[in-house]
Amino acid sequence: MFQPNLLKDKIVLVTGGGTGLGRAMCERFLSLGAKVAIASRRQEVLEAAANEMSAASAYPVLPVACDVRHPEQVSTMLDTVMQHFGRIDVLVNNAAGNFISPTERLSHRAFDAVLGIVLHGTVYCTLELGKRWIAAGQPGTVLNIVTTYAWTGSGYVVPSAAAKAGVLALTRSLAVEWAKYGIRHVAIAPGPFPTEGAWSRLAPTPDLHEKLVARVPMGRVGDKSELANLASYLISDYAAYINGEVITIDGGEWLKGAGEFNELEAVPTEAWDRLAEMTKKGK
Repeated sequence: MFQPNLLKDKIVLVTGGGTGLGRAMCERFLSLGAKVAIASRRQEVLEAAANEMSAASAYPVLPVACDVRHPEQVSTMLDTVMQHFGRIDVLVNNAAGNFISPTERLSHRAFDAVLGIVLHGTVYCTLELGKRWIAAGQPGTVLNIVTTYAWTGSGYVVPSAAAKAGVLALTRSLAVEWAKYGIRHVAIAPGPFPTEGAWSRLAPTPDLHEKLVARVPMGRVGDKSELANLASYLISDYAAYINGEVITIDGGEWLKGAGEFNELEAVPTEAWDRLAEMTKKGK
């Protein structure tokens, strides 16, 4: 249903773009004519993903190593991308971290790790690029990847819930404040979308996987292409009047019951030690 030149000449920067949903979005953006830069902490993963995506598309993908928890690295990353492409039109804040655990088992460092990547990283990227857009008089689009429990909260993923709620508030707040500069803010709230990294930390056993799927009225998890198509529309000019909106894509899951991980209440106390070891292996 998309024209092949839907994103022609758009320069898109995707954090966490080398794996999972980030990579799926990048591949779709490339197929629709965009030029893409990807950023994450792991240089070897970035370069491998960039080489593979470049070989399959008409445009080379620019990999830039960056830990979004550090504002000075974010500034250097933006310098690199803008020097290479000349500008950035779209920022996709996709870098994330999450794992399941009873909250009383967590240290402050566990909270810092998730809040640093999800909330602070999104703020640092958005603020630094937004300042550059405003100074240059350039319009832009920010797409944030949140989650369905950003507005409901959820037990057993409290650091993520708190961080994503902050990103949701950031999306809606800047949608109003920066619209006068021609800068749009939109978000996607995915339900269960299995990816190798995230699934190993959120549903490391078959029974947890089945529980998550059972919550979805449509009886299945999402396909990465479905999210990538939605993202492509939202960053395109056809969505130019959509600002401050969060689109849920979860097969009706959150409507069936708020709090994606609340049913982990049924996990026996003794099983958490075994799950903790399994989730550590998924890092």
